[in-house]
Amino acid sequence: MAENMSLAIDPRSGFCRSNSTFYSKRKPIPLPKNDSLDVTTFISARAHHGKVAFIDAATGRHLTFSELWRAVDSVATCLSDMGIRKGHVVLLLSPNSIFFPIVCLSVMSLGAIITTTNPLNTANEIGKQVADSKPVLAFTIPQLLPKLAGSTIPIVLLEDHVSSQAGEAKIVTTLHQMMKREPSGSRVRDRVNQDDTATLLYSSGTTGASKGVVSSHRNLIAMVQTVINRFSIEVGEKFICTVPMFHIYGLVAFATGLLASGSTVIVLSKFEMHDMLSTIEKYRATYLPLVPPILVAMVNAADQIRKKYDLSSLHSALSGGAPLSKEVIEGFLEKYPNVKILQGYGLTESTGIGASTDSLEESRKYGTAGMLSPSMEAKVVDPDSGKALNVNQTGELWLRGPSVMKGYFSNPEATTSTLDSDGWLRTGDLCYIDEDGFIFIVDRLKELIKYKGYQVPPAELEALLLSHPEILDAAVIPFPDREVGQFPMAYVVRKPGSNLSETGVMDFVGREVAPYKRIRKVAFVASIPKNPSGKILRKDLIKLATSKL
Repeated sequence: MAENMSLAIDPRSGFCRSNSTFYSKRKPIPLPKNDSLDVTTFISARAHHGKVAFIDAATGRHLTFSELWRAVDSVATCLSDMGIRKGHVVLLLSPNSIFFPIVCLSVMSLGAIITTTNPLNTANEIGKQVADSKPVLAFTIPQLLPKLAGSTIPIVLLEDHVSSQAGEAKIVTTLHQMMKREPSGSRVRDRVNQDDTATLLYSSGTTGASKGVVSSHRNLIAMVQTVINRFSIEVGEKFICTVPMFHIYGLVAFATGLLASGSTVIVLSKFEMHDMLSTIEKYRATYLPLVPPILVAMVNAADQIRKKYDLSSLHSALSGGAPLSKEVIEGFLEKYPNVKILQGYGLTESTGIGASTDSLEESRKYGTAGMLSPSMEAKVVDPDSGKALNVNQTGELWLRGPSVMKGYFSNPEATTSTLDSDGWLRTGDLCYIDEDGFIFIVDRLKELIKYKGYQVPPAELEALLLSHPEILDAAVIPFPDREVGQFPMAYVVRKPGSNLSETGVMDFVGREVAPYKRIRKVAFVASIPKNPSGKILRKDLIKLATSKL
């Protein structure tokens, strides 16, 4: 912030008129000066008084911090013996497990690059990622071997029992064998710099094909510092890992960030409501990170949940993926008065960091994604003119800071269209920043519905639909029309027992919005398709709507 002292920054909004930049109002995060540092060493060197790092919710198996770091050392020694070097890509295809972080941390400690993929992806989708990232080794579980069937990559199994599914697969060893190895101090280690690539995560690709996001050790170190400074974590805090570790949210929180604080992470191999709730009760969990659909489900079933489970240990719920509405926040606080809600906003491209609400008071600024994360800068840019805008004006959110990615993997065109030469990341999200420095995401730039040239943001109509007493969930998509271009169509999930009609939905919205924003078509569905981080899969709904044309 020192170089900004000469600039006149409004202390209330963080906005500087002379360069149209918003500066974070939070205390800047300290970053290590030493350039030759990898994120694994950075995390393991942090002092704390934590004992247990990971617990497997299903089996109760514990990994203490000393066992974890010994395992990381042993696995790194084996990888080094196998010829894994700086710059090599290693693929991890696995559901959540207490072994997931061991693989990530070992690979990154050598300067090699970890790429993760969704276990629900098809063999074809995984094949595309393999062809793009060219991994030299893969870690997976026996059940997922068929998804790597077409490839010739050597494979390490995360479990000891090799099943009949091995088939043609080239299995070289198991993780447990590697963990038994005596760590060697003399293993070949390339010098790793903070600017070297650490992870290659494929972003959900809201705009076209999925792209590999290149994040450096510096990006991850900045993320770890932000996570630790955001929560003044006391020893003994226990986090439930409900979100996928292959996704930036899971990787940031559970496989790296929280380890540095000495917290305990309790790992669910897959999300199931009953498992999550009984795990909170059994292990007396204190923090519950989740995505909005889970929070909504907890509000709707609160009476049954409170009768059946003891959630008294819980003091914070952390929500990410999409902003929560006033109704959801207030509904949650009413049903769970001892739990505060914190929200976060980030992208794979910003290593999961961007903005957050760090207190209940901040979360009660309804609809906000929070204030800029420490050391983060923002611009709000008019998508048509490219002009940087002022407080309370809506445009595309641009971010710049130590956690912003290096670029897209071997895709210079995509990189240039997303990162400018000054390091600004175009998020593709439309937002405004208010006079107190709070960011409000209005919509995805690419998802705007163009009705006779008017821009209609689906998120605005969705928020309105969710305020209807008989609507459980909703999604709005552009429906093609020859006369007007596109008009808004709503997919609606009714509350049990409701017989709300299509006309009822259209009239309700029509009373609240300008004529061009009216919903002109409604379909009732059992559920709205969403990705693991809670974002509506509009592409799937658009396909569904237009397949009948």
